[in-house]
Order: sequence, then C-alpha cells, then structure tokens
Amino acid sequence: MPPQSHMMRVIEISRPGGPEVLTPASRAVPVPGEGEIVIRVAYAGVNRPDALQRAGAYAPPPGASDLPGLEASGVVAAVGPGVGRWREGDRVCALLPGGGYAEYVATPSVHALPVPDGMDLRAAACLPETFFTVWTNVFDRGALKAGERFLVHGGSSGIGTTAIQLAAARGARVFTTAGSDDKCNACLKLGAERAINYRAEDFVTVLQAEGGAHVVLDMVGGDYLPRNVQALADDGRLVQIAFLSGPKVALNFAQVMTRRLTITGSTLRPQSVAAKARIAEALEREVWPLLASGRIAPVIDSEFPMDQAAQAHSRMESSQHVGKIVLKIGA
Repeated sequence: MPPQSHMMRVIEISRPGGPEVLTPASRAVPVPGEGEIVIRVAYAGVNRPDALQRAGAYAPPPGASDLPGLEASGVVAAVGPGVGRWREGDRVCALLPGGGYAEYVATPSVHALPVPDGMDLRAAACLPETFFTVWTNVFDRGALKAGERFLVHGGSSGIGTTAIQLAAARGARVFTTAGSDDKCNACLKLGAERAINYRAEDFVTVLQAEGGAHVVLDMVGGDYLPRNVQALADDGRLVQIAFLSGPKVALNFAQVMTRRLTITGSTLRPQSVAAKARIAEALEREVWPLLASGRIAPVIDSEFPMDQAAQAHSRMESSQHVGKIVLKIGA
C-alpha cells in the first residue's frame, strides 16, 4: 500500500452535464475502514448509472465516494480491520459504492469476488455491476426457472448480454429485443432463441405467439410497461431495473389481477452491505463456475484509457455498443 501522503489519479464529475464534465484530477489514496479493502484498480467498468450520476440524476448514497465507477478489478492493496478473507496481492473484482474511476478504491470486502479461473483483469472488471444486477433481478426477484420463456430488452447492452447468457446457461428459453439486425445477430450467438429487431417487429406479437413470457427484464419503462404486461404469460413476472424512457405511464391493472401477474423491480446501489454480500455469495456459488469453465463470458465492446472517460461515456450513450465498455486505469 502506498504511504497515505500518496496521491492518485482520478476522474471527477466537475459539474452536472454531458461527457465533457468528466475531468482528470488528483486525490489522496483512500484508507480502508472496518470491513473494507482498498483495491489498486486495473480496469473499471462503465455503466449507465455512471452517466446518470454525471448528469446529476443519480446521487451517490450517504458515505459513498462522489467519483463515478460502480465496478472494478485489480489487486488488493490494503486490508482494513475485521477483514478475514482477503490478503494484499489477491486478484479481485468488486461491486463498488462509487469511486471506480480512480487508481485506488475502497469497498466493503464482502462485495469483492475472486477473479474467475482463467480470466484476465480486463474481463473481470465487466462482471460485478451486471452480474449482481441480473442475478438478483432475474433469478431472485423474477424466479426464472429452466424451461421458462424469458424476455430481456436491450439484449446487446451489458445487462442484456449477461442476462441472455446466464438465462440460457440455466436452461431458460431466451427472447430479446435489440435495435439493429447486427445487434440481433450478436444476441443469437450468445444463446438467445429469438432476437426481435424492435424497429421492424412487435415483441408483444412475437411473445404472445409463443404463449407469453414467464419473466420480462426491462430497463426501458415508459410505454413499454403496458406492452410488457401484454407480453407476459399468466402468472408472469415483470422486473423493472431502469427507466430509459421515463418512470410514469398509465396502466390498466385489470390484467395484472385477472392473470395473476407480478410487477417488481429494484436498484442495486442503495441496498444494504449485507444484501449485496448475499448476492456475492450466490454468484460465487452459482455463476463463478460457469465463468471459470468458459460456458459464459462477459462481452467487451471497447476499452478506453482512463483520461478518455468522456469518450467512453459518449460511446455508451450512443447505444452503438454491444456488451461492456471498460476504462484501463492501471497496470
């Protein structure tokens, strides 16, 4: 661990705004608190919540770093009091409360996971935010089971590419939407049975012809909400994780009642340390063997150096990407 006088490079949000407000700066290296580790960051994942925070629409929770970055990979540089599992030098990836766009970051030790066997740090940085989100929403809240029909919107996104692979690996029939034929083809290669170009086809019609989806994972919101309800099978579950088209819509709840539908959702960042630790335990038990065997793997769209964080955000907000975007922070 560097001496506490040591400064580190970071990317700050200079003011709410577009990608151009991401600014290189220097800060003191964090000190691990009770139950925390400090990671020397190799790579940080770039995620939609980072852009929301940058725009001033997603404040960090109390006590969290104001720097963007909700996932990272690297090497444990310091271990705080009360940490049992990790030692300096361990290769880890971790879900972060914030602060990933920096050379060092502190996080609860129970939110770190070992880098899967055979995986490099670049790929490992793509795991925490998306895999925590998909696991808790699709399999915990959505209770997706083998043989069920699963619809995930935005199949070419980081969330989508993760959800397609994980659901298919666990025996579900996967349907997805994407905005171009190329993106649809990418989804099919990942294990989707049917990829629907939403510019040319109506996903409601496709799913109804199959008998409806047992689980829908949606990050679009807006007018997708009543359409998702129509696309569900009886006793189906709609899980909402974001609202790219807005959180408010008129919805006729008669269908929800007569067809015994469940509408649920969650956000990851505000959940308790203990809740996120339980997700980490489930991932290590249920998902890490699939990653180690190569059965599933993160899809990486592009890599940007740390000082090009603005360009990374522009790439993400263009929606041209397929899979994850990463920042290279350190060695």
